Amino acid sequence: MAQSMTDAHILVSMTYASRSNPDVSAKDFDEILKQARENNAANGITGMLIFNKDYFLQTIEGPRAQINRLLYALLSDQRHHDLQIIENRELKRREWSNWSMNYASPTEANSAVYLKYSTTIEFNPYLLSAEAANDLMRDLSTNQA
Repeated sequence: MAQSMTDAHILVSMTYASRSNPDVSAKDFDEILKQARENNAANGITGMLIFNKDYFLQTIEGPRAQINRLLYALLSDQRHHDLQIIENRELKRREWSNWSMNYASPTEANSAVYLKYSTTIEFNPYLLSAEAANDLMRDLSTNQA
């Protein structure tokens, strides 16, 4: 089915959380990040990814049709499960326009930021509101500079 011209210009943002499968190694994650950066750049998608050994928290933004295609691919990716959409909204402008995929690594410096937004001692993105998830990613992005 052909994509309409008006749909091509509707910019959306989607934030989701998912659980990492236990067999995802550091090497697998490096491949996920590399693949995301390449595919996103080719498809006009930008975003932010947080990963700790148990969870993924990601915001992706771009043309609505491209985000929908990426969502279908994410749902079938065996490296994670229990994908839950935290927020899906239209955008006037991109927030993550500088990165095909920015990444905040789980460092000691970032642990205080995780705790700032967590409702428990352990980071669990499923317990975050959309606002808290976005604020967490903004704070972690600032720490990456």
